[in-house]
Amino acid sequence: MENKEGVPTPFFSPLCFTKTAFMNPLHKVFSILETVVAGQDKGVTYSEILTTLNLPKSSVHRILKELTELGYLNFNPETKRYFGSLRMATLGAEIISHFQLRDHVRPLLLELHRETDHTTNTGVLDGTTGVFVDKIESKDFGIKLFSEIGKTFPLYCTGLGKTLSAFSSNDTVSKLLESPLKAITEKTITDPEVFQQELSLIRTRGYALDNEEITRGIMCVAAPVFGFNRALVCAISITFPAYINDDRGIEPEIAAVKKYAALISGSLGRG
Repeated sequence: MENKEGVPTPFFSPLCFTKTAFMNPLHKVFSILETVVAGQDKGVTYSEILTTLNLPKSSVHRILKELTELGYLNFNPETKRYFGSLRMATLGAEIISHFQLRDHVRPLLLELHRETDHTTNTGVLDGTTGVFVDKIESKDFGIKLFSEIGKTFPLYCTGLGKTLSAFSSNDTVSKLLESPLKAITEKTITDPEVFQQELSLIRTRGYALDNEEITRGIMCVAAPVFGFNRALVCAISITFPAYINDDRGIEPEIAAVKKYAALISGSLGRG
């Protein structure tokens, strides 16, 4: 079935119709903004917005007109497509520049720590290295860990680093592999091809392992945290003695890290 503009009309369940047709005016505005921004590379037409959101034509037309007049959207009359404007980008830049990632992530990082009783970490990408931005250490660990807030860590032999590498751009990985991967322990991956295979595996399963690759006797499980439009924001991890894997396996650790990474991603507006 097609609408008057010739655009295929998708099937909507009653629940979907309830969520869109009866949303309040503010929800409609932000739903339209998010839809336009999601298609920023090519722009979004009026018909595509109608098809995506199943909102009344009159509401969509009015909101698009007002957002364009206010300067938050740009309209290309030749292609009939809407784009997010630089004014909206400026708002986002101001938020990002003042956004305290550590403070936002810490409550759920604390919950991960309480659930597993392991040391928990948050790391971000900085060029071809990683940086620890938060750490909650286990009192019963008994081993001095490599991680310290503000300290850098290598991307190729840490759980956080491999996670950040796996979900970053190809350019980041290429630059990383321009230098030799130096062995830190006997388990450190030093072969670029093996490292690339490891990154592919991480992307498939959604988490990374550091199997005593930077510190003997220590393992780490890490998972990515995404924001709006699935943009990589950071990674979180838990660190623990390797004997746990020998004694009972680490499935609970893997499940916990993935769960809290997903919760943090949701709190950051992952699309």
